[in-house]
Amino acid sequence: MDSNLHSPERRLIELRMEHADLDALIDAASQQNPTDELALRRMKKRRLALRDEIARLELALDPREPA
Repeated sequence: MDSNLHSPERRLIELRMEHADLDALIDAASQQNPTDELALRRMKKRRLALRDEIARLELALDPREPA
């Protein structure tokens, strides 16, 4: 049971959820006036890092076959 809490699949789900949450926050923040540009840039940078981590984890879980 404990191994399911720390499985790569669960981590991937958590990362995707955090990425979606950041998407929503970025959309809401970009519509506010005045916009906090520094906070917006930090959220976008974190979202990009999450996307990279998701891609690495997906590749590790399902490696592509060599052509």
